[in-house]
Amino acid sequence: MTQASSPTRVTVGELAARFLEQCGVKAAFGVISIHNMPILDAFNTRQKIRFVSARGEAGACNMADAYARVTGVMGVCVTSTGTGAGNAAGALVEALTAGTPMLHLTGQIESDYLDRDLGFIHEAPAQLAMLQAVGKAAFRIRNPETALATLREAHRLAFTAPCGPVSIEIPIDIQAMLLDLPADLAPLFVAPVQAASSEVDALAAQLLTAKRPLLWLGGGARGARAAVERFVKMGWGVVTSVQGRGILAEDHPASLGSYNLQKPAEELYQSCDAMLVVGSRLRSNETLRYKLRLPKALYRIDANALAHNRGYNSDYFVQGDALATLNALADKLEGRMKVDAALAGDVKKARDQAAGMVDATLGAYAALKNGLATQAGKDLWWVRDITLSNSMWGNRAPMLDHPRAGVHALGGGIGQGLAMSIGTAIADTEHKLGRKTVALIGDGGFMLNVGELACAVQEKANIVMLVMNDSCYGVIKNIQDDIYGSRHCYVDLHTPDFAQFCASLKVTHFRLGEPAQTQDVLAKAFAASGPVVVEVDMKAWGPFAAKFAGPILKKD
Repeated sequence: MTQASSPTRVTVGELAARFLEQCGVKAAFGVISIHNMPILDAFNTRQKIRFVSARGEAGACNMADAYARVTGVMGVCVTSTGTGAGNAAGALVEALTAGTPMLHLTGQIESDYLDRDLGFIHEAPAQLAMLQAVGKAAFRIRNPETALATLREAHRLAFTAPCGPVSIEIPIDIQAMLLDLPADLAPLFVAPVQAASSEVDALAAQLLTAKRPLLWLGGGARGARAAVERFVKMGWGVVTSVQGRGILAEDHPASLGSYNLQKPAEELYQSCDAMLVVGSRLRSNETLRYKLRLPKALYRIDANALAHNRGYNSDYFVQGDALATLNALADKLEGRMKVDAALAGDVKKARDQAAGMVDATLGAYAALKNGLATQAGKDLWWVRDITLSNSMWGNRAPMLDHPRAGVHALGGGIGQGLAMSIGTAIADTEHKLGRKTVALIGDGGFMLNVGELACAVQEKANIVMLVMNDSCYGVIKNIQDDIYGSRHCYVDLHTPDFAQFCASLKVTHFRLGEPAQTQDVLAKAFAASGPVVVEVDMKAWGPFAAKFAGPILKKD
């Protein structure tokens, strides 16, 4: 039984709630259970943190992940023990892949019965080991006296580069125990990694003579926009990974956007004499499995020392925070470089050519891409699931102007976009960010976690969901065409009548049956409030002009 808190004595559950408030958390996500009620009771009693009741722990974790990506504040997911914690595992892998600072609070059975192999209901053998395997770290709070220290350390680790999710399991009896309210509940300060000044000097010396330099920006550089703009003023060009989109507004003439794979981009790289990669892993699917030809002189800045020579060899590597290190480097270079004045024009030309090549693959779907850009403008959160349309165009368009505007399933798992869009919309509301959440989701991924649509309705989440309905796993079907002699198996999907399904949940639904309807339907969808499903009937629209059959590989 949970003991009543007082002004000076609080339960461990309330301590956790108060600590999260001090971290700036305004919303948390999860599923209530008998093994997390002291925490959620404190949320409800204090009314400082909005708790969003997801329909499953996987969805809750994806919501918390997206919330953190959009706000920069720690995402919080609360689950039950055993199966509940296990349900969150895949979403924790996604957060780990994306480097999202998150706290996963899960329950545990009573301490007296823990780890005794008694078959106690809701216990999962080696739960802590499982959580350590799918996150950055995992802890167990064993008594009230260590609760605050554990919470602080989890927060510190979550925000220490490379960032990631940290789990804490708290036995239900510990959650309900009382302790004196600490005078100071503030999280520990996480200092940015400071680059050695001698290393910055050495890097500056190597870059000083570059005439056609490029910055490649990844997700680790999302906080470095001000410093990036200093390099752009010096004449540098910018290209980004998908995770780094919007660090420099993508309509800036110096931005190649994330058109990093197309032939015009590679040709541009070969005309450049230096590339500085900042906060990016140069992932396989964005470098043609590390065979994309980058400039011969390749330099890197990363807060993670293990990034040196990973994927590509570095001519020089500096470990440091992106913003601080780029600013220090700019101090050494401003007014001293003589960058080729033609570079900016060459970047824009390469971008226009690459974008044209992408558009040529879309066929009728160019109307959807262009219609969305017209209707949404740049004031949107662009959330995407792993679906054919995202691979074809969503990872590169529409143009983004905010370093946190793009949210996508970086790890490649389907079915996460719906929940991520809910977390994004809640973040926008609670932090008063003023952007529209738009989600691009395939019908297969949509159905995987479709129960979260009920959560979206309950929470009045303002989302326009573009559900690309081809009644199959489109990418897999294309791979079967390409490699398996068009032997199609296990890819065709039975989908509901989405109009009737949405009506049963009181979700506004529009069917987009032909390209000519795009502007009218999108205008109505954006004018509506709450969750809106725009079902794009891909069977009526027809195929893309080109087939996408998995990540592009280098052709010798």
